[in-house]
Amino acid sequence: MPRYRLLVEYHGGFFQGWQRQATGPTVQQALEEAIARVCRESSTVTGAGRTDSGVHALGQVAHFDLGTDWEVDRLRDAINSQLVRSGAAVLRAERADDDFHARFDAVERRYRYRMTVRRAPLALERGLAWHRRGERDAEAMREAASALVGRHDFTTFRAADCQAGSPVRTLDRLDVIRDGARIEILAEARSFLQHQVRSMVGTLERVGAGAWCSEDVGIALAARDRSACGPVAPPEGLYLERVRYQAGDVPAQALPHQPGSGIREGAAP
Repeated sequence: MPRYRLLVEYHGGFFQGWQRQATGPTVQQALEEAIARVCRESSTVTGAGRTDSGVHALGQVAHFDLGTDWEVDRLRDAINSQLVRSGAAVLRAERADDDFHARFDAVERRYRYRMTVRRAPLALERGLAWHRRGERDAEAMREAASALVGRHDFTTFRAADCQAGSPVRTLDRLDVIRDGARIEILAEARSFLQHQVRSMVGTLERVGAGAWCSEDVGIALAARDRSACGPVAPPEGLYLERVRYQAGDVPAQALPHQPGSGIREGAAP
């Protein structure tokens, strides 16, 4: 039975998250229904990351099995014909090894969080970034972020109902990037806890606003207590940007209005 791998982008505002549920449309549901209509058979689509309601993706990876062989470009186009106006699109389809698993074979996930700091409300970026009024100190945020890089117990920064077996994760990178009115936080790890990125971003934002000092972030991490976390950042600023596998990268599309090469990134590894 052939296995196929998809590279998918979607606007999280159209969906109640990735995973199929009864309360509203999800990305998994949209893909499975599109495949069923095109291929005349049902298939379960497994994603690399179970993004929450409102969270976007530029490079979500998914796999599924079919009983028949398809030419991959034709399969991509056929699925996309069923996704028109859904808020999702298949960027690429390809054959995968029979034992490939989009979730368990991933060796790195990269999330990018977009924050726009200005007094005027968002127009073009509405639903695509977190709007903050008043100045934010990106240098202080960058300094504070370094306390979170490495292997830690991230209990403080996980959702109360997170179902992960352990709160310990290795955060490989947490950069804070400033470009005019835009602040972006880039996080990389093999895996993340539920709400981990949004919890870290919300805490760093408090540092940028001057409500917390840099040392407070390390104190919150060491507390291993959810109540020590700052506010959780809203989902509309978060993007699953890339999923990397041992055999090589599955590249994402460029983020709209992405900062140029002249932007200085944080020193965190």
